[in-house]
Amino acid sequence: MPELPEAETISRGLDVFLAGRTVARVTVLRPDVVANAGLRAAGRAGRKRCEEAAGVARSASGLAAAEGKRVRAVGRRGKNVVVLLDDEDRIVVNLGMTGRLLPSPGSRPPPSARHCAVFVHLEGGGAVAYDDVRRFGRLSYVPRRDWPAWSARLGPEPLAPSFTARRLQRILESSKSPVRSLLLDQRKIAGIGNIYAVESLWHAAVHPMRRANEFSARAAVRLHRCLRRVLREAIRAQGTTLRNYLTASGQPGGFGPALRAYGSVGNPCPRCAAAIERIVFGGRSAFLCPHCQALPPAADR
Repeated sequence: MPELPEAETISRGLDVFLAGRTVARVTVLRPDVVANAGLRAAGRAGRKRCEEAAGVARSASGLAAAEGKRVRAVGRRGKNVVVLLDDEDRIVVNLGMTGRLLPSPGSRPPPSARHCAVFVHLEGGGAVAYDDVRRFGRLSYVPRRDWPAWSARLGPEPLAPSFTARRLQRILESSKSPVRSLLLDQRKIAGIGNIYAVESLWHAAVHPMRRANEFSARAAVRLHRCLRRVLREAIRAQGTTLRNYLTASGQPGGFGPALRAYGSVGNPCPRCAAAIERIVFGGRSAFLCPHCQALPPAADR
């Protein structure tokens, strides 16, 4: 699933394409990806049906409320791409496992949109296709009045100035969960997924199963520093492509070669040369160096 760096990269690319443009029409081909979608839809998914629907079909979902409104900016909240409209209503896109937002200069989907689920037509030409082969993603229309409550369901942004080491320490102190599980909890901290949690913990030399409330102040500072550095470096590299993720311009992310632990089972640890191991807990894989990230006695944590 795209995480904070991928959502940030996509939102920046879409902002260049969409800011100042007006939504002419929204075509929904797969209502199951739209929150509160109506019973009617434009037809079956796929590039052929998307092309047939382009220019003729009309959305039966809440997304139709965006029609006639100008896009002020495209941003991000957690793992979500957020399209801000001129009346401060928003379209929120959670990309799920395989969702992609693909701009098109014309009135038809780009060639790569083989599983088009939603097609947004723009006044004056151009469009954006939401493409999702597995359709685990979700598009929601969030009115201005509902945005504060929607945003409040997520934790703080880890790259915000207000997210200090002390704030992270308070979050850690409040939980007995393994630290990797806490980092994945979007109610605690927004935007972090398994890739960047694993990488940050490797850089901080912290075992993923270390209990969050056993962190010392020094360990919390180290994790805070590593977490923010990994996220910033991943954004500069335009995210990590393992399978499906592409930037708004259709390019893979470049952070993959910088991964030190994630997916590296059996490879030597870049720090000490011990073999990277995989463990499973909380229903998710984690990767670690058994030497550098050994779980210390509770008294030393």
